[in-house]
Amino acid sequence: MQNTTRFLRRRQVEALTGLKRSTIYQRLAEGTFPKQIHLGPRSVGWLASEVNAWIAERIAESRPTAPAEARP
Repeated sequence: MQNTTRFLRRRQVEALTGLKRSTIYQRLAEGTFPKQIHLGPRSVGWLASEVNAWIAERIAESRPTAPAEARP
């Protein structure tokens, strides 16, 4: 079985989320964004699966579902 873990670098995270560096680090400090992983002494990355899950959560929060009886 192939391991499909993928790291995203900061610019990739910015492109996927639409957030800028300062906002990413602010949300990290607040605990509202996935934590980065240290890849080396001067490099970090984020797990693609965690960033994608964070994006999915933002989508779900912005699109509340209607009660079942209200659906056509």
